[in-house]
Amino acid sequence: MLEPTLPANLGLYYGNAWHAAQSGRTDPTFDPATGKVLAQVATAGEADVDAAVASARAGFREWRDVAPLERARVLKEIAAIIRKHGDELALLDSANCGNPYTEMRGDAGVAAAQMEFFAGLVTEMKGDTIPMGPERINMTLREPLGVVARILAFNHPLMFCGGKMGAPLAAGNAVIIKPPVQAPLSALRLAELIDGLLPKGVFTVLPGGTEAGAALASQKGVDKVTLIGSVGAGRAVMRAASDTLKPVLLELGGKNALIAYPDSDPDKVANAIVAGMNFSWCGQSCGSTSRAFLHDDLHDAVVERLAAAVSRFKPGMPTDPATTMGALVGREHFDRVMGYIASGKAEGARVVTGGNAVTEGAMADGCFVEPTIFADVTPDMRVAREEIFGPVLVLRRWSDEGAMMDEVNGLDVGLTCSIWSKDLATAHRAAARAEAGFVWINEVGRHFLGAPFGGYKQSGLGREEGIGELISFTQEKNIHINLGGQ
Repeated sequence: MLEPTLPANLGLYYGNAWHAAQSGRTDPTFDPATGKVLAQVATAGEADVDAAVASARAGFREWRDVAPLERARVLKEIAAIIRKHGDELALLDSANCGNPYTEMRGDAGVAAAQMEFFAGLVTEMKGDTIPMGPERINMTLREPLGVVARILAFNHPLMFCGGKMGAPLAAGNAVIIKPPVQAPLSALRLAELIDGLLPKGVFTVLPGGTEAGAALASQKGVDKVTLIGSVGAGRAVMRAASDTLKPVLLELGGKNALIAYPDSDPDKVANAIVAGMNFSWCGQSCGSTSRAFLHDDLHDAVVERLAAAVSRFKPGMPTDPATTMGALVGREHFDRVMGYIASGKAEGARVVTGGNAVTEGAMADGCFVEPTIFADVTPDMRVAREEIFGPVLVLRRWSDEGAMMDEVNGLDVGLTCSIWSKDLATAHRAAARAEAGFVWINEVGRHFLGAPFGGYKQSGLGREEGIGELISFTQEKNIHINLGGQ
């Protein structure tokens, strides 16, 4: 196993300097694989948020006037630093959030790529001209919003920090990052690495919990707040933001469906079910296809193949490069996931594979759960209706397409959907009926830089990972000129 190097600074980073929390409070951050405390990290409160926002507003006034191509140059330099230190940052994430080191190395590459992508779009924040007749010019401009607060989730700490700062910075905003309370270390280390590249106050990292998040959402000096998190957290952020009528961007939860039609290849479907569940990071992904709807004609053949398909995912120590499946992020979340597994068993679902905690050897004190698949699940079971955010997948058998689609769309969330069929007309019609914001056909799990990602219904508001994300961090100004007015 590899040993991470902790950040030298464990405080709050704003105004290009490190600060203790004004309350003096620190909280432990853990290694979920061992239960051991990694470090004591400063915890921001409302007073710290006020100070950081004041600094960010001053930084914004300088950054907004930096020429777009110069902003792009700085972002590309940050991306290069992320790539250079990717292994180090990935190891920090692996130790702090429990995901496998190999997967976290991929996250570092994604963060750098997103930064480079938005750096390349700085000249695309274009306005329009509107014809008004002789002696009149009417045009629109795209201007930055001001200060953007981004509240991040624990499943991809570095990828969300490094990648999600790209669009607002490219647009000319100052950015405040609130890293996940469970895994703040990679964001703190990134702040150390890029210190001084941006004007004072433009980039802030505020570790903290619900008090800091609520303060950012309601603070009048914050012009937009974004969240990656649960539906409940999204509602709380939206309520807090309503006091100042600030826009929100919410990427929330899902109970996503994979639909297999009878002409599908059972081997490919079985592998897709396993891949779509994101077992590498214990199913802790809002886009995981955690409900698989299998047609009667191939249901049994797919189930027969699932144990073999999932066998390559075995819980192991996250910082071991050979590990293919890590630990859940913490003890509280572990207990929640195990409660869902117990509920599935009690309500009569059949365990195809898994269903147990892993408590042997080096993993005895960690938050490890076997990849778990339930069959014979009915729609009224909790495991069929509620987002578990763990390595638990449920199988549903179907024969009537209309009834199946009603069940697929019957929940209040709709983030992703994966459809499998050799008949593209069938698949395309199903995609049109699926109430989800991101749909794969004969594919699952992948994101594509430039393709907008986001959900329907209570899975969120807004889109990320494309030019629409960049535009969402601007506001439109109309300018009308009367050439003969003087």
